[in-house]
Amino acid sequence: MRDPVFPHRHLLGIEGLSPAEINHLLDLSDRYVELNRGPDKTSDSLRGRTIVNLFFENSTRTRTSFELAAKRLGANVINMQVNASSVSKGETLIDTAVTLNAMHPDVLAVRHPDSGAVKLLADKVNCGVVNGGDGSHEHPTQALLDALTIRRRRGRLSGLLVAICGDVLHSRVARSNFHLLLTMGAQVRIIAPRTLIPSAIERLGVEVFTDMTAGLKDVDIVMMLRVQNERMRGSFIPSVREYFRFFGLDQAKLEQAKPDALIMHPGPMNRGTEIDSDVADDFERSVIREQVELGVAVRMAVLEVLAQNNIAEAAERANAQVRAGQ
Repeated sequence: MRDPVFPHRHLLGIEGLSPAEINHLLDLSDRYVELNRGPDKTSDSLRGRTIVNLFFENSTRTRTSFELAAKRLGANVINMQVNASSVSKGETLIDTAVTLNAMHPDVLAVRHPDSGAVKLLADKVNCGVVNGGDGSHEHPTQALLDALTIRRRRGRLSGLLVAICGDVLHSRVARSNFHLLLTMGAQVRIIAPRTLIPSAIERLGVEVFTDMTAGLKDVDIVMMLRVQNERMRGSFIPSVREYFRFFGLDQAKLEQAKPDALIMHPGPMNRGTEIDSDVADDFERSVIREQVELGVAVRMAVLEVLAQNNIAEAAERANAQVRAGQ
């Protein structure tokens, strides 16, 4: 039986999900947080199932998190090294999808440098697909773990004022967070230099600031973004020193936020570029390490739901074939 609240085959993005679907994933993640903090961190809910991590971009945090999540659910895990696979020999993404599909995995966790590539792959396979980040498009599990971190600390998402600061233009994390936070009733500000603000971003319902002092005024959450030099073609910032001076989070700028404002960062951090070490390591207000911890629980919830839906869909296909043969 498909999950009655979240019946989808894939999780390719946050855009289009309902508040009920988001809350369902967060509630399930909450239960896995408690499991992960206990002495026995394992479950057998996906025993006998196969999860494949297919990462076309380098990743330590996200890939390891998916791997650990799958193993704690009792699944078999395959980590495909793309640079050692047939992709490096010229195999197309569709050919890779067809090859993997023939092996009957239950869920693919995919990261790709091109926006839309994960959806293309998802259209060609029978199993569930979770987007581990595609280009500058979306990174849904990061937004879910960010939301879970906020909800556990603040008890809610609705009514909070969240500032997302930095390289918004190239950030899939920012896009997924926009969709989730606005859907759940939060207010969202972005703070960035003009060169790193997407065109027509105001249409999403966010406030736009180009000054940290004004943008951080009375916010509940400060979410810093990494400067993604690898996606930049041309000059977007004058220098690291100048960027930090105007848009790096330090104690002086943080004073504009509420006294108990939480500090977040999806990682990896560029200390001294977008965030000062004193702020990143602030024991009382920084939840950056908590984000990493909760990421495992979120990915456990997502993998479980998608795998169970895949089982139900496979049964539906088999029944349809039986009926067709009668």
